[in-house]
Amino acid sequence: MSDKYLVINAGSSSLKFSLYDMGEVKEIVNGCIEKIGDSDSFYTLKYAGKKVEKSKSISNHTEALRTMMQELLENKFINDIKEIKGVGHRVLHGGEFYSQSVLIDEEVLANIKFLTKLGPLHHPSEIEGITIMQNLLPSACQVAVFDTAFHQTMPKENYMYAVPYEWYSENGVRKYGFHGTSHKYITEVMQEKLGKEDVNLIICHLGSGASMCCVKYGKCLNTTMGLTPLDGLIMGTRCGTIDSSIINYIAEERNLSVSEINTILNKKSGLLGIASENDFRDLNELASKGNERAKLALKMFQNSIIRYIGQYYMELNGMVDAIIFTAGIGENNIDLRADIVNAMSNALDIKLDENVNNDIARFKKNQSGMISTPDSKIKVFVIPTNEEYMILKDTYEISQKLKNSTSRKLTKGN
Repeated sequence: MSDKYLVINAGSSSLKFSLYDMGEVKEIVNGCIEKIGDSDSFYTLKYAGKKVEKSKSISNHTEALRTMMQELLENKFINDIKEIKGVGHRVLHGGEFYSQSVLIDEEVLANIKFLTKLGPLHHPSEIEGITIMQNLLPSACQVAVFDTAFHQTMPKENYMYAVPYEWYSENGVRKYGFHGTSHKYITEVMQEKLGKEDVNLIICHLGSGASMCCVKYGKCLNTTMGLTPLDGLIMGTRCGTIDSSIINYIAEERNLSVSEINTILNKKSGLLGIASENDFRDLNELASKGNERAKLALKMFQNSIIRYIGQYYMELNGMVDAIIFTAGIGENNIDLRADIVNAMSNALDIKLDENVNNDIARFKKNQSGMISTPDSKIKVFVIPTNEEYMILKDTYEISQKLKNSTSRKLTKGN
């Protein structure tokens, strides 16, 4: 019987999971439990071409994970919990502790708990997910895959802020970056596609949460998100980079606390703050009907991306192998890709292949491809990201190393 592996992404009020059969390396089932803690919580399961939705009151992540295990057993996705050999946990923040995925032991869990101060919205549910799965599956290998790990190769001049040095040395204030699992996946795909390890890339991970990564010789040189995921690009509900003095000014002007302003900047700003909508499909529809605020939001989002492409082009001394669009908006928004490529066409000597670009999206026959013309100085690609695959890959590899290490120890002992 093939070994099975779980990938878990515990959000503040949700739980996403996927179960894989490693004999064929295929997904058996994936699910999402939503509105955890609310009276109208529910979950969906997708498997064998089916989608099943169920309503159930789920008050916390413990109940959510027990519901997940119950569904896996009742539907015969597993016949015994011992079939699950490894669990990969997506963890927001690895701080300066981790530059790669690691086996979770007491020290690692303690470090994740310590880093809750840098990830207060994400870490509590992630920690709960880890501890529960350790209890439910005591024999399985538990692995932490950090969103920040890929960015740990940034040089100090790129991750430091010009604030009192003690803020960094004593409080950990620096740029960490996020979406690292996605940026790492795209880097590996491009290394294979271009046939070399030392790739220089500008990766645009554009979703509701958005970030960009400057990759030099296959490693992260710079990224847009900072101490938290709030910094950098304009996003669905996040403001991106702003003048920090705005916080004190608005606190006095509108009689708001720093905590209240932080919530607004994270959840009520960005595209939503400008146009009262953060879904790109709705924004495009409004813009097509002449809504000026929707047009403004789309233009601001586009400009924030172009600004960082220009910066990263200079940081790579013009030696850019490829620019890549990925994630929900990057993979599906044909017009945005065209607008960005056309806007930098003269400056970077890039020409858009309109026919190819128009034919790439998740809902079309082609999901990936090169959208620049062959004579362009820099290649431009659309590549679907696959963070789950990276979590699965790292979990499986760490599990196998542990298994082989244990086997060698037993053999030596005999």
